[in-house]
Amino acid sequence: MKYSIIIPTLNEEKLLPGLLGEIHSPELRKKYEYEIILSDGGSTDRTIELALDKADIIKVHRDMEKQNIAMGRNVGAYLADGDVLIFLNGDVLTMNAENFFRYLDDKFYKSDFVAMTCKVKVFPSEEIISDKLFHSIYNLYFYLLNVFGVGMGRGECQVIRKEIFYQVNGNNESLAAGEDFDLFKRIRKHGKIFFSNELCIYESPRRYRKFGYSGVSFSWIKNSLSIIFKNRSISKEWEQVR
Repeated sequence: MKYSIIIPTLNEEKLLPGLLGEIHSPELRKKYEYEIILSDGGSTDRTIELALDKADIIKVHRDMEKQNIAMGRNVGAYLADGDVLIFLNGDVLTMNAENFFRYLDDKFYKSDFVAMTCKVKVFPSEEIISDKLFHSIYNLYFYLLNVFGVGMGRGECQVIRKEIFYQVNGNNESLAAGEDFDLFKRIRKHGKIFFSNELCIYESPRRYRKFGYSGVSFSWIKNSLSIIFKNRSISKEWEQVR
């Protein structure tokens, strides 16, 4: 199998159906050879019910200890059969799944890159001027981090060769935030990362609407600096916004 799509979820009944609706097509699965794995952190809404007939594997966290998103992604990865792991958050859309997989086939699958990521923007139907400005700046910043060899791939879309994911021991489960930066920073030491400016994944703006761009930026920056200098995140928990 070529690809395993791993979706970490927690109470995503509102937005998950959009992503699953894009990617569960039998024709697409046959053409691009992929499986869908849902790694759920213990949802209490209809997330699992909505995924039952669309995901190939559903793994639900049942322990008393809370599962963070790094743990959820790792659980999904260790169940995967694909050569390439595609991590997509439950609140994103590709807008055109056929184009998404065709692009991976053409630009990444047979390349020498060990991982890939792409631009992230807000759903076009909800995008306002501040969204365009913020994402233009951050997409350029993340692109430059990869160009200059630091490594960065937002959790909204990470594409990683499975042997590399195992080689770096997956996500650092002690990190409640910034785990995506930490993972790609370690992956970069094993090879080049492709940041695509042609491909885009679209996310819900719900976190930006609740905390504002200043609040989100401050959280990203303080956790990134803490990971660089202390190898730990400052945030103890990544708050759900639903």
